[in-house]
Order: sequence, then structure tokens, then C-alpha cells
Amino acid sequence: MALNLEHKPLKEEIYEALHRQIIAGKYSPGDWLRQEDIATQMGVSMTPVREALDLLVASGVAERVPYRGVRVREMAVNDIVEAYGMRIIFEVLIAREAAKNITRAQIIELEKMLADMQGHHSLNEMPHVRELSRDFHIKIAKATNNDLLVKMYEIVSNAFPDWMLYEAVFRIPGLLEDSMDNMNKEHAAILDALKKQDGEKAAQKSILHLMESGKWLKKYLNIPAELLRDKEEQVSFLIRSAKSPDFATNVGRRSTPKK
Repeated sequence: MALNLEHKPLKEEIYEALHRQIIAGKYSPGDWLRQEDIATQMGVSMTPVREALDLLVASGVAERVPYRGVRVREMAVNDIVEAYGMRIIFEVLIAREAAKNITRAQIIELEKMLADMQGHHSLNEMPHVRELSRDFHIKIAKATNNDLLVKMYEIVSNAFPDWMLYEAVFRIPGLLEDSMDNMNKEHAAILDALKKQDGEKAAQKSILHLMESGKWLKKYLNIPAELLRDKEEQVSFLIRSAKSPDFATNVGRRSTPKK
């Protein structure tokens, strides 16, 4: 595998390459990231590979198992539910701050990414779409001009099992068209609110987008619905701040009392 160096430390180039492969599904949760194999594939020494693996562990994507090595992080149900709740909080913070600070150049870049995502609809293009979707959200986070918020958001995002959700599309190809169309519409709604510098609308659309993923967590990863509802109720001070009718309807449906 050839590395496209961009004047970054080699460990960061390797980290980014491995991260892209994990997000794209080349490595699954629980797969081992062997230093020797990676160094051979990339034509580099093991030292920068070891440093890159340390970065993956620090970011939350991978975990180090004593005496065995590093593997892609496996997600317990509780980990997924906690990451879901944290994502709700961060999406609101980021949407509001990004709406105040986003530049015209950043909007243009997000529009290009959205157009690129809309142009890919086949199964073999899914890894690229997954990477674009993740980058879309990270670029919105960067529009806040808050480096600490961006770093924390990346850690929370890495703990959210998006690559596991996308794998459902490969298992059930009939989901592809509708899931891609819905994702593109949700991204477009978020971007439209940011262009208007409407922080509250951007927050509403961001949470709705994430709650759609919550439905997938329940349906395709068998995460108990009551755990997701409990987490939504814990952050209800954010959810209930949204005023749009479609948002209120969605939240009301998801947060009905347990019988």
C-alpha cells in the first residue's frame, strides 16, 4: 500500500491510513492490528507503526490487550449506548457553535462533500461514502474553531459504531438506496441550517440525524430500545430545546414511557 505523504509525521500518516481502513470496514471489531503485517504492507519500519497504533488506542478506535497486541475496539452494549448519549450532547454543542463561526469557504467545502456523497450509490462505493460521511461531521466540528471540542468529538465519534451499522447494508442490500437517500437528505438539512447561521435548527437536524442511527442500533445491532430511550431522557434538556414540529413528533414517539 503506497502512502500519500502530506508533510506530516510518518506515524500520523500511518494512523490516518489505518483509521480510514477501519472506518471503511477493512478491519472489523476484534480484528488484530499486527505491527509486522502493517509495516510490510506499507513498506515502513515497525517504529512508526507502533506509534500509529498508540494514536489509534488514544483516539478510542482500537484497544490494547496486555501481552497480545492491539485490536479494533469491540463494542459492548453499554459502550454503544453511552457513545450514543454523548453524541447527542456533542452534536448540539457543535451545531450551535458551527452556525456562529462557519466560513463561506467551509460551507463550499461541505457542499462539495455532500455532492460527492450523493454521487455514490453502489455497494462497492460504500467505504468511500462512509469516509465522506465521517469527514462531513468532523469538518462541521472544525468550523466551531474550538480545538478541544473537536478532539473530544473525534473520540466520541470513534466510540460510536458507525462501521458496524454500515455493515448491515452489505448484509441486506435492499437497504442501500433508501438509507443513502435519507442520509443525504439529513446532511443537506444540517448544512442548510448552517448556511443560514441558524444554530437551533442545525442542532435539531443534527439530533434527528443521530436518532435515525439510533433506530439502526436497535434494528441491526440489537441494542435494547429501552436503553436508548433512557439515554435520550438523560439528555432531554437538550432534546426538548428543539421546537420544530417534526422534531417534537419524533422525540415524542421515541421517548414514550415504558410499560
